[in-house]
Amino acid sequence: MEIKGQAAIVTGGASGLGAATARALAAAGAKVAVFDLNEAGAASVAKDIGGIGIGCDVSSADGAKAGIEKAKAAHGAARVLVNCAGIGPAKRIVGRDGPMPLEDFERVIRVNLIGTFNMMRLAAADMQAVEPFADGERGVIVSTASIAAFEGQVGQSAYASSKGGVAALTLPAAREFAQFGIRVLAIAPGIFATPMLTGLPQESQDSLGASVPFPKRLGRPSEYAALVLHCVHNGYLNGEVIRVDGALRMAPR
Repeated sequence: MEIKGQAAIVTGGASGLGAATARALAAAGAKVAVFDLNEAGAASVAKDIGGIGIGCDVSSADGAKAGIEKAKAAHGAARVLVNCAGIGPAKRIVGRDGPMPLEDFERVIRVNLIGTFNMMRLAAADMQAVEPFADGERGVIVSTASIAAFEGQVGQSAYASSKGGVAALTLPAAREFAQFGIRVLAIAPGIFATPMLTGLPQESQDSLGASVPFPKRLGRPSEYAALVLHCVHNGYLNGEVIRVDGALRMAPR
């Protein structure tokens, strides 16, 4: 799909992978709506790229619907949705203080998996109604999984479960939406220089980067964003979870 002139929604767009993706899409000519729970952060990124910032809890049915309606009013129905919103607290299933509180597990699943599904279902409903391009394509949905979906570490039970769900959602969604010309993909990043990691001491960041086979560094958000653009451009990519991790395979700890 040609990106220029198309309406796009990026969740988690106030920082990290989402902000880089919003900037890349805007640079390619898209009309970008930046969604984030941090409304001020979304507005700041949107201002920089000439888009619209929308405060939104992606796990809320009503909140996501209202956000999408606001974006549609400004830019028209989105043909591109990129799901980057997510959280990743670390906690053992049974720790020193006993079993993980169930609400902690539920919160991660709700934001990462249910939030992704929520935005997908609403955006896809709009995409189905737009006019197809000459090749029959109407839209592209790219979600964010993680290599933790495949090699979850100790303490990542909730996060790995949520991202495993995102990975597993990709193919059935692609199969369902194929009749409408909507492609569905997911990207599984390794360890990237997002706010969660750049807040660590430099020594810790260097140690993490050294664990990557090649290149021996943290991934750059711009590299994730570049893959998103390729996913949108390449019309034969569909139903796949693409790892971008420098050949890293996570150890148990």
